Amino acid sequence: MYPATPAARDRFILERRGPRTRRDPWRYQNLIVEDERTDQGSPVRIATVFLTGRECPWRCVMCDLWQYTTAADTPPGAIPSQIAAARLALREQREAVGQMKLYNAGNFFDPRAVPESDYQQIATELAGLDRVIVESHPALVGSRVDRFLEALERQSPASPIQLEVAMGLETANPDALEQLHKGITVQEFQSASRWLSSRGIALRVFLLISPPFIAPVEQDAWLLRSIDVALSCGATVVSLVPTRPGNGALEALAAQGAFRPPELEDIERSVELAHARGLASRVFVDLWDLRRFARCPHCFESRRQRLHAINVGQRSLPLPSCSHCDRGEAA
Repeated sequence: MYPATPAARDRFILERRGPRTRRDPWRYQNLIVEDERTDQGSPVRIATVFLTGRECPWRCVMCDLWQYTTAADTPPGAIPSQIAAARLALREQREAVGQMKLYNAGNFFDPRAVPESDYQQIATELAGLDRVIVESHPALVGSRVDRFLEALERQSPASPIQLEVAMGLETANPDALEQLHKGITVQEFQSASRWLSSRGIALRVFLLISPPFIAPVEQDAWLLRSIDVALSCGATVVSLVPTRPGNGALEALAAQGAFRPPELEDIERSVELAHARGLASRVFVDLWDLRRFARCPHCFESRRQRLHAINVGQRSLPLPSCSHCDRGEAA
């Protein structure tokens, strides 16, 4: 059974992990460019750099991102070097981007993942961008955020790069959030959000689609309540992330009846529910590795394109028809 204590939960999660792939801390993992709708309603080209660095110290039961991290501390200079390489690649591809996400599969404000001594060089490598989005655990929101803000301001005093911080609330269900082993409460998340707001820092909130420890019949209601909490925290973006099986711990929870992996239909319904609220903030759904959630290969691509169009247009669209399954207009 799933343990009740933090130490036992750590063991439960670690014992079910597969082997760790060795990662070079001087090379970024991936670089993608896509359109994203801004808070002004216009599309912008945004680059996401998947950085390589130290693993997150929290071991959330649903997380598989440790696979893309290093066990050792990130060496000084490595993160600026990765960003410089990514920006060079963008120039060679003639991709003009206005914003950049620096996602390091951990926490940007963890000094063992991103050394503070690198902040100014990171700011230098970001010169010319309008906005940078970094990810962090709420517990790490504090003085290091101020120091990174100062570095951005020194780099461009007249027009500093806007900072946005992405934090995972995952769910507002207090019992499920505690069992996710994330190490925060809803109240602590709200406190970190207020701290960011006091500095004029934009907030992006990650919420899970079909998280474990919530009964299937309650998933939709808790998703909507979680969106409401995110918006009350000042989120300008709510990012819906399907809970991906494959890390061992989730398979064990599924065997115990505590987790049911989402299907593409669950993801589509979650997006529809969110947009039916008529929210002023933007709602995006994470499309990475979406194919694994689909049952019908014939209509998958058209359904993926629909979700992408919803992300960009921020409005609901009809489901495509499919003669091979019982979804869409042909059902």
